[in-house]
Amino acid sequence: MSDRAGISLNATDVEREELAVDVLIVGAGPAALSCAIQLKRNLAEKGQEDAAILVLEKGQDVGYHILSGAVMDPRGIRELYPDWLEEGFPIESEVRFDCVDYLRKGGRKTRLKGPFVPPPLKNHGNYIISLYRAVRWLKERAEELEIDIYPGFAAAGILYEGDRVVGVQTRDTGIGKDGSQKPGFEPGMNVKARVTVFAEGTRGNLAKGLIAKLDLARDKNHQIYETGIKEVWRIPQARGREMLGQVIHTLGEPLGTSGYGGGFVYGLSDNRLSIGFVVGLDHPDARLDPHALFVRWKRHPAIRSLIDGGELLRYGAKTIPGGGYFSMPRLEGDGFCLVGDSAGFVNMSRLKGVHLALKSGMMAGDGIAEALFADDTSAAGLAGYTRRFENSWAKKELWGVRNFRQAFQSGFFAGLIDAGVQLVTGGRGLKARRGASADHETMGTAAQARMQKPAFDDTYCVDKLTDVYRSGAVHEEDQPAHLVVTDPDICITRCTEEYGNPCQHFCPAAVYEWPHTDEACARSAGGLVINASNCVHCKTCDVSDPYQIIEWAVPEGGGGPKYLDM
Repeated sequence: MSDRAGISLNATDVEREELAVDVLIVGAGPAALSCAIQLKRNLAEKGQEDAAILVLEKGQDVGYHILSGAVMDPRGIRELYPDWLEEGFPIESEVRFDCVDYLRKGGRKTRLKGPFVPPPLKNHGNYIISLYRAVRWLKERAEELEIDIYPGFAAAGILYEGDRVVGVQTRDTGIGKDGSQKPGFEPGMNVKARVTVFAEGTRGNLAKGLIAKLDLARDKNHQIYETGIKEVWRIPQARGREMLGQVIHTLGEPLGTSGYGGGFVYGLSDNRLSIGFVVGLDHPDARLDPHALFVRWKRHPAIRSLIDGGELLRYGAKTIPGGGYFSMPRLEGDGFCLVGDSAGFVNMSRLKGVHLALKSGMMAGDGIAEALFADDTSAAGLAGYTRRFENSWAKKELWGVRNFRQAFQSGFFAGLIDAGVQLVTGGRGLKARRGASADHETMGTAAQARMQKPAFDDTYCVDKLTDVYRSGAVHEEDQPAHLVVTDPDICITRCTEEYGNPCQHFCPAAVYEWPHTDEACARSAGGLVINASNCVHCKTCDVSDPYQIIEWAVPEGGGGPKYLDM
């Protein structure tokens, strides 16, 4: 039986090839690849090196859908490869300087450095990396171990036997917009596995359905998400040499105290800067526009001076699961595990998740190996993964910030105060366990919205469509839309009146357009315009839609952004 997460895309009346493996890993990010590598090592030690491990990646190639800031705590990679630097793990620079800038109106800033940098944002001993290059390196290590990696294969649905996960079905290719089979139609495969690992990243379309179907988040907080916007710039050589290895985090403008968020600037090799802005999707303004905030942030003289005279190279966006320990779902069940961002392995107070993703993959690899050796891949057999987590430094780290992100739902200043108390109470803060509202539940009405669009130019502050071009996003045009509004009438009626159609604002890729002036105009024109080919797979719409009627499903394999060197 096949139970698909989200909207069903695959035809059911075709004969499908079936592929059987021992362990299937969906996704090829750091958690997925560390899981595959650790598992293969365990199996080889027990003389089971012939066990089949398969990694499926929806991107055209490994790394194309990977995006992060990224400053990496080396603890995770050091466990996976103790001689990681000697073995050539790619880094941009060791962190040479870090600070926090509070950006003020009028172009002023206040800089905190040295002992005044908040402890979570101290980065001595950490490394600036390109996560794209990192996962490409991990891919090579995995292939050296004869692990099979299939890029361009999008997992569209989960295969169940009762409540047991037995594999996935990949998406059909060659289906037209009208649902007809085009020349060259290829039905998706049924990939069966003793254990399936969901490593899809943030808000994975399969993991989302799995968590809901099996109630894996029972008694957990709602996950809280942020959207991060990122660009890579090449800057003048003299400034590039000066900025190499610098880590600057910013607070204040343009968000001020209205919500959770801030910016970052990381100095890369080859005279490049990684710059970005992160904003919590629990912000109450119905016109919240992460890209617009990013543009306004770049206009501040403190940021503009860093990219002045530079060239914009790359753009991307993604959501980040920031809820922490209390928002993490159950990590395993009958025939499956969840790792990395799919399971919420992010420390939002430190703005770091790569080391935790690697560790989650390693712990899952150990737990799966144990289950395979015992020939018990039930939830009980795979529970060694959770036991390892609960006894790990990853648990200790996440427990130490367990109430961090939730505290800011009480307001910016209340969050700052509680975060300070958490530093001296081991993560407890003012309450033993804070709850959390789902992001879409925090949205205010259209009448309360205040955010305004910035002015754009052709150099530093480009509009969404110009930025999307630099994401490399490409999708087959003649295919069913992978973004589906399940009740379009709500968009025309309730959403227009109550929230002013916020999808046209919160999407950082100009996917959603609302060119109508009133309900009658919207009805005659067919309502919402969805430019699915612009999509950068960030999942902001899936998170922020106030009615939760936008369903994000996988497009044909290979479609989406090409985040080279992001």
